[in-house]
Amino acid sequence: MNTTGHGARDTDREELAALLPAPEDRDLRPGRHRHFKDMLMQEIDRDHAGARDLAQDRDLARDHSQDRDRSQGRARTGGTRWFLRPAVALPATALVLAGALGVGLGTAGTDNRPAARAEARPDPGASLLLNRIATVAAASDAPSVREDQFAYVRSVQTANDGAFGGPVRLGAPHEREVWTPQVSGPTREHGLIREHGQDWPIVEGLPDGADPADHPGRRAGVERPTYQWLASLPTDPEALLKRLESEVRSVDGQERAQTLFLAIGGLLQETVLPPETAAALYQAASRIPGVVETANAVDAANRKGLAVAREDTAAGERTEWIFDRSDLTFLGERSRLTRDSVRGRAGTVTHATAVLERAIVDRPGVSPSTDRQRTQNQR
Repeated sequence: MNTTGHGARDTDREELAALLPAPEDRDLRPGRHRHFKDMLMQEIDRDHAGARDLAQDRDLARDHSQDRDRSQGRARTGGTRWFLRPAVALPATALVLAGALGVGLGTAGTDNRPAARAEARPDPGASLLLNRIATVAAASDAPSVREDQFAYVRSVQTANDGAFGGPVRLGAPHEREVWTPQVSGPTREHGLIREHGQDWPIVEGLPDGADPADHPGRRAGVERPTYQWLASLPTDPEALLKRLESEVRSVDGQERAQTLFLAIGGLLQETVLPPETAAALYQAASRIPGVVETANAVDAANRKGLAVAREDTAAGERTEWIFDRSDLTFLGERSRLTRDSVRGRAGTVTHATAVLERAIVDRPGVSPSTDRQRTQNQR
């Protein structure tokens, strides 16, 4: 074998290479270079966006250092879960919390990922899903709503019938109908609930000896969300989060990020949402730290779907919003305990809902099907 000169060395290499097996083709298939380049650029964009939003996320997600179990006598839902239990002549200060004392609102998820901490950045999977849902919501039809009309929502509910702070006793699924007035000005008449075979007027009570003229009632707002008020909310997700941050009541011991997540969930339940507002709410939720995607979930009507969820680590309970797999419409909500406590073992379902119908009707107590039947009889 010749070993002198550069040409000889090149010849030796060629001869040796000929004796070796052909190298395996490690090149990417056509188009894969561009695919991975696009993925890299998207990741860079997400990192920049995450750095910009991190300071705001931290403000929203101040996690309490003590992991206090709030099952010993404290409502966990705050000031945005209204009408969860029917009542007549509610005191003004207790109206929004009517029934929240006996109902746990949260979720049951089936994924086994570790619980998201409040300081964590939003899960990319949850953000992607919520933005897809927002796109679908924005394309839905907007109803025409007058102030003398009522928002109608029919749902299936499975509620905790146990004593507050005690073991969870999940009741049987039952149907519930709610009519809420759309008047923007102050009113003490907050609608009607039909549940368990009875009609329950929702009336804001007066302090003892008070003059009704001095207490006209509650205006439309986060605690009485009408269609027009919802339509007035910012459609920019960041601006919407700031607006809710300023209006939603804090709950002692609850992470502020969890309070905002539950506030948005409350607006998804027994309201008729303007399409642009619905889209903005989903986009805003995608920016709340600790929100994760859940692959499988079941609502109170036993409908299976996709979900996004967030754990209230202080309460040991997880809230989940469930969406239809095919068209991404909102199906309902479910909850479960995430650790053993006096309320039950981890995994215990504490509450579930399933929204079946939404509409705008002319008066309380009348369902859309009743209106349709009346119209047909008049023809």
